[in-house]
Amino acid sequence: MGEGEADPPPPAEKKGAEEEEEDFGYRLFPDRNKKPQSFLVRSLFTFHNKCQLMLRLTLETNPYARLLLEALKQSGCTVFNDRHFSCENCDGCVSGGFDAATSQIVLCQNNIRQQSHMNRVVTHELIHAFDHCRAHVDWFKNVKHLACSEIRAANLSGDCTLMNEIARFKFGLKGHHQTCVRDRAIRSILAVRKVSKETAEKAVDEVFDACFNDLEPFGRIPHSKADAKRAYRDFQNRDRYTANL
Repeated sequence: MGEGEADPPPPAEKKGAEEEEEDFGYRLFPDRNKKPQSFLVRSLFTFHNKCQLMLRLTLETNPYARLLLEALKQSGCTVFNDRHFSCENCDGCVSGGFDAATSQIVLCQNNIRQQSHMNRVVTHELIHAFDHCRAHVDWFKNVKHLACSEIRAANLSGDCTLMNEIARFKFGLKGHHQTCVRDRAIRSILAVRKVSKETAEKAVDEVFDACFNDLEPFGRIPHSKADAKRAYRDFQNRDRYTANL
């Protein structure tokens, strides 16, 4: 699974090679293997209700999410709320994930408590969904493909804005945004794949330049909501510009 905001879990005990090879991060999303609960049962859980309300607000008002939803639709991958989003309980170290096997975004209702966090996680996972739609991404076997999408998600979702980095007590000047993107991409890979840190770092470094500079569908790095709104307007006007060429 693609991953949202995460801290890498503690190192797991070594198991058989076959089990290691088949672990694609689903251990972090235990509700993926459970039978769906009835609406009545789910409605009794405050976390689930709050998650659904915050998700709806994000999809209706957040410029990052609105741009990505429109880009997905234009790419032939229309997103439907009930079909492509699922609020679930997750492991304590993750906030969300993209399940490529079902083309579904998982939102960790027990870990997302604030609207700003929901905005960021939905945007992050919609970038994974956009990459899944437009390219033949081998999420499960090619760590470079995963690394590329994680770089793009960290770069374009607002994960590495100045305010978020200050909240993490991380400061820097020249090249700090690139450093943040690289670090968060590596952390995301380590959270959902049983690979060494060296393997994750190598994969990120080998594709970093190309994937960091791939700004689709934003056309720019949106460092703020204002940037995202401008990117959204530019995206809506693309057809008008090309029609006049």
